[in-house]
Amino acid sequence: MRWLAPAKINLHLRVGKRRNDGFHPLCSWMVTVGLFDRLILKRDPSGFSFRCDDATIPADDRNLVVKAARSFAKAAALKPEQLGCSVTLLKSIPHGSGLGGGSSDAATALVALNQLFGSGWTEGQLMDVGATIGSDVPFFFRGPSASITGRGEVVKPLALPGVKWAVLVLPPMQVSTADCYGQFDAMELGKGLGDDGVLAEPDFAQWTGLNAADLSARLVNDLEPPAFALQPNLAALRDRIEADTKHVVRMSGSGSTLFVLADESTEAGDIAATVQRNCGIRATAVQLAPDLRVHDADSASE
Repeated sequence: MRWLAPAKINLHLRVGKRRNDGFHPLCSWMVTVGLFDRLILKRDPSGFSFRCDDATIPADDRNLVVKAARSFAKAAALKPEQLGCSVTLLKSIPHGSGLGGGSSDAATALVALNQLFGSGWTEGQLMDVGATIGSDVPFFFRGPSASITGRGEVVKPLALPGVKWAVLVLPPMQVSTADCYGQFDAMELGKGLGDDGVLAEPDFAQWTGLNAADLSARLVNDLEPPAFALQPNLAALRDRIEADTKHVVRMSGSGSTLFVLADESTEAGDIAATVQRNCGIRATAVQLAPDLRVHDADSASE
C-alpha cells in the first residue's frame, strides 16, 4: 500500500496569550498543498519495522509515524508483536518548516494502518488517537480546508479556497516550534486575544471567495514576530521577496516556510522563478487543496 501525505500551510494564524494549562488558544485556517511525503506499508509477520530515506529524520520513537503505530496498536489492543507491518517513509516535505510534514505522516499512517488491519475505525476515532500524537494531526482527517480552534484540537471543515495556487519558499533554516512559542511569550504577545481562552473566527466562508490579492491582504500570522526575532535572516528574506515580487508574503505555522498566493499557475511559476533567481532559495509552485486522487494516480505511475 502506498499513501500520499500532503503538506499544509496556515493561511491565517492568530495566537492568544498562554492559558493556565500551558497551551495557547489558536484560530487558524489550514489548507493542504501539493507537496507530499509518501508512505509504503506492507504486512510483515515478523513484526513492526520503520525506515526513512532521510537520514536526518529519527527512526525511533521520536518519529511521529512510529508514535502513530504505537498509539494505533495500544488503542486497537494489539500486542507489540501483533503489529506486523513494515513502514517506509519517503520524505519530500522539509523537516521543521511549518508545513506539518510529521503530523501529516502520522495521520496518514493511522489511516493506512486502519485499512491494513481492517480495524474499521471511524474518522472520529482516528482523530482522537491522532490528537494524542500532535496538535496538527487531527486537521489531516478533516482537510483539505478547515478552521482550527482551541489548542488545535477543534477542527471544522471549510469550503475550498477560491485561490488555487501558492508559491512555497523553503529556506535552508529551521525554527523550533517550542522556541517560537517561548519567544512569543517572552515578547508578551497575544494580549487581548483569547483572554477567555477562546479566539473568535473571522468570516472564513466569505474569505473563500476572494482572489489572491484580496485574501492576502487579510491574512495574519501572529508567530511571525517571534520567528523573525529568532531568525532575522528569515525576516530579511520575507522583505526581499515582497520587494521583488510586489506580493504579500506570509509565513506558515512557526516557520520557516514562507508563501505567496497566486490566482494562476503561470503567475505562481513566475513568482517561484523570481525568488530562485534573485534569492538563491528553493521556491516551488503548488496547488492549494489538491485532489489527492489525481496525485495518487500520478505517483502510482512513476
